[in-house]
Amino acid sequence: MGEDVRRQQFTGADRVRFRERLARGTEAIARMLADGLFTDQGRPPEPLLGMEVELNLIDGAANPAMANAAVLEAIADPDYQTELGQFNIEINVSPRPFVGGDTVTLEEALRRSLNQAEAAAAGTGNHLVMVGMLPTLRTSHFAHHWISANPRYDLLNEQIFAARGEDIEIDILGVPLTEHAPAERLHTTTDSILPEAACTSLQLHLRVAPEDFADHWNAAQAIAGVQVAIAGNSPFLAGKALWHETRIPVFEQATDTRPLELKNQGVRPRVWFGERWITSIFDLFEENTRYFPALLPVSSETDPLSVLDDGEIPALDELRLHNGTVYRWNRPVYDVVDGRAHLRVENRVLPAGPSVVDVMANAAFYYGTVRGLVEADRPLWSQMSFDAARENLSLGARHGFEGGLYWPDIGWARPGELVLRRLLEVADRGLTSYGVSEAAKSRYLDVIAGRCVSGQTGAVWQRRAVAAREEAGESRDRALHGMLTDYVTLMHEGEPVHTWPL
Repeated sequence: MGEDVRRQQFTGADRVRFRERLARGTEAIARMLADGLFTDQGRPPEPLLGMEVELNLIDGAANPAMANAAVLEAIADPDYQTELGQFNIEINVSPRPFVGGDTVTLEEALRRSLNQAEAAAAGTGNHLVMVGMLPTLRTSHFAHHWISANPRYDLLNEQIFAARGEDIEIDILGVPLTEHAPAERLHTTTDSILPEAACTSLQLHLRVAPEDFADHWNAAQAIAGVQVAIAGNSPFLAGKALWHETRIPVFEQATDTRPLELKNQGVRPRVWFGERWITSIFDLFEENTRYFPALLPVSSETDPLSVLDDGEIPALDELRLHNGTVYRWNRPVYDVVDGRAHLRVENRVLPAGPSVVDVMANAAFYYGTVRGLVEADRPLWSQMSFDAARENLSLGARHGFEGGLYWPDIGWARPGELVLRRLLEVADRGLTSYGVSEAAKSRYLDVIAGRCVSGQTGAVWQRRAVAAREEAGESRDRALHGMLTDYVTLMHEGEPVHTWPL
């Protein structure tokens, strides 16, 4: 969720000061780009794979467990941190070299860490689940008192509602669970942003040279719809069968600061795909400054331009804090390590899970496809409109493998066919360019291919399992709990989801 802030009240003067500091931070980025002050400027950085995995907590009956404080105390590992809801935690996986067989080493380390964390959580009577959206969450779990204790979360909740001026409405029309079933609809209001906590994701970080940032961001945007179509894992919320990747509309609606009147005026939402291909990372930070008022206007005493004038690298506290409250599906990241600045693309469209090998396969497909598209003779984003990429995200999230996506030189295609016929080859080239071993490429891309051939993502498996249980006479609530219990068992067995039996 970003940097911690203390509980406080904000004045108009705070907002004016923050806006001024933010503008100076944006100007500092422009100067740093022009003066070549980034570590990786003029040369590609060492390929590193970094990720964050958000996790859900359940009790022994597969109900959400509001226990992240107790679970984190039991895990006692700084890599695990709180998230927005008391039923969430997050693991930050330290970046590893993305060469040779190191991706397999990362998989083994992630599996080992999660097993240790699960054993610790079990000692408190709770369990970890890697899933995009916890199927047994109900609207009662979105009450304000279930927000985590970190003051940042409650302050963010307060500021979003202050900007909006009314309760948040969640309204999603789902995809029929079976051929003859009606489409289900979730329509509810909430006085907290906790529906956002239902959206547990896999976040992938890619460090890039400043001059290469735009191409990598554009490529990531172009494949977002494909990513969610072939990796959906969030089909249920509040007892309703909704989209294959329901995280997308829930996150968009749960943090929307706009009342209806501002929506009608075309004011941009804070969860934002964007509106154009870019030519520089500066485009994105400039949009942040121009379009989005501060939610957390906490200013430092440091002037970033003065820091630059003194020959040092600024932390850009205001720019980073503000950037953390503009929820792009592919977010620009400015960071300073050991006094040296670098840039990253943070990919945020993927759900967590289902298994560790599925997580690694999703990561490998993303990194490889982005690299392959960046190195292509003709940029993909010069061949398709930005609107087409945005529509692909919505279609992929709603329908999964059953939808159609637009792709240059092909037109409309099913996601599985698009991946099998076109993008697996692109991903293979990209992973080869990174120096990934043949064994690692085969392991992870074979999982993606198997998913496309079988047509079974985590979302498809969940929907089929619940439908089968209901056909056998179970209620929706019992079917969801039973399905989740089976899901956790299969998750721990560790096989990729396309092989999971019903």
